[in-house]
Amino acid sequence: MRRPRLPRPSMVMLPNGFTLANLFFGVFAIITAARGDHERAVWYIIVGAICDAIDGRVARATHTGSRFGEELDSLVDAISFGFAPPLMMYFAVLRKDGWDWFFVFLFSACAVMRLARFNVEQAGRKKTHFRGLPSPVAGGTLATYYWFSQTTLYNETVISDLPWHTMVRFLMAGLAFLMISNVPYPAMPTFSIKTLKGVIGLIVFIALIFGLVFLPKDFFFPVGMLYVIYGIVASVVKGLLDTDRTPIEESTA
Repeated sequence: MRRPRLPRPSMVMLPNGFTLANLFFGVFAIITAARGDHERAVWYIIVGAICDAIDGRVARATHTGSRFGEELDSLVDAISFGFAPPLMMYFAVLRKDGWDWFFVFLFSACAVMRLARFNVEQAGRKKTHFRGLPSPVAGGTLATYYWFSQTTLYNETVISDLPWHTMVRFLMAGLAFLMISNVPYPAMPTFSIKTLKGVIGLIVFIALIFGLVFLPKDFFFPVGMLYVIYGIVASVVKGLLDTDRTPIEESTA
């Protein structure tokens, strides 16, 4: 019998290389935010998110996925999306002389718990939905708030009249608790032209690339909030429909 061909060591390290690149940009985002360059710090968090999206696909394409890679990915995500975004917002928006640092702790703690639960329940399995808001989405949405606050859409419309410096605290707390909630969020569909779901995934991917290239500051925070709100609304609607169905099923039993 022929021995199965094992992947080359260079191929095994390829997905982990993207994971470590995510860590590099997460740490660099923290350093850049501490220096006061918050706009560039957001860029580094976004680039880290791109690396995070690539590493899993590379592992599946090269058949080099491993438990080590899964654990490494979660540890890196805790830094790049659980700690770097709230710390950046602390430097950019929140007060340094009070208790606003607690929101950094809250966000980071919920991200770590969300990633630990993901490792136990969903890591290594094919996913159509996530239980709780994914940490890259939560961190990316929070980070791109700063971008959005610098846009014309923000500053020259009625949105600028809202108390955003106060509301950002509620935004951080809301995103934090959604990460550890049971609200289901749809996973990114795979790309294909053979199925409707694959076509939708391809369209979403192209739209994200278009927004990143042409309208990053106006695009990403609203899209992130739409995804966040969609999960909540879909969960509530599903709960109401299940509640309406239950008495009928009991009466016919």
